[in-house]
Amino acid sequence: MADVRGKRIWYQSFVHPVGQAPYIERLQALLDRVAAIGVSFEVHGLDPPDHSFHPLTEFRCANQVIRNALEAERSGYDAFVLGHFQEPGLLEIRGCVDIPVVGLGEANLLAALSLGHRFALVTIDPIFIPWHDRQVRNHGLAERYVGTTALKMNLPSFMQAFTDEIAYVRVRDQFVVQVRPLIAAGAEVIIPAGGLPMLLFARECPFVIDGSPIVNGIAVVAKAAEMALELKTITKVVVSRRSTYAKAAPEAVREFLAH
Repeated sequence: MADVRGKRIWYQSFVHPVGQAPYIERLQALLDRVAAIGVSFEVHGLDPPDHSFHPLTEFRCANQVIRNALEAERSGYDAFVLGHFQEPGLLEIRGCVDIPVVGLGEANLLAALSLGHRFALVTIDPIFIPWHDRQVRNHGLAERYVGTTALKMNLPSFMQAFTDEIAYVRVRDQFVVQVRPLIAAGAEVIIPAGGLPMLLFARECPFVIDGSPIVNGIAVVAKAAEMALELKTITKVVVSRRSTYAKAAPEAVREFLAH
């Protein structure tokens, strides 16, 4: 096994570092628990956070996280995790840094393929259903995708479920209601599509509904980042520069940062 001791990984959350501090603290605690010996994850938020369910907000957040990824590389971090399921900026970040970049959505989609033949998603709001449909197609995985259903939960309800057992049971029951039609349609693996439900349901080990495992998405992306670091150590390769992730010219990066 390659030695990854002393490696630092920037984990980019899309919530506010102060306004959603309890969430970030829980996320950090889970990452600390699952991290390999000698690997440290450091959670960073966004200000302003991703608080509007609209592509324009995703675009604005992408601008922020691209800058943060460049800063992470300059500051000596060894890898960068894009900890937002929709992964805005993933293509651009991989094209401008030379450290491993792992996306929460992509890592979980790929992991689901190894657990079962067909997978499905449960997201936190119906508005994201077409977003995830496009995301799955863009990753080339539509043939094994059953579909996406959605909870209708606001942020306070989710946050309450972390500390209130009655609220947790209520959210869990709603999640199961959304999962069962997907299983009936052929899904063998279920991915909670978002950091909030992933973190909330990480308490259940294992979490299985009617024989279908519910992916622990935070653990998956953490281990994917560690694997990327080990492979870089072994192979000296981070990403293909042939086409999709061709490296941006230094002038292009300077212009981006300047404007």
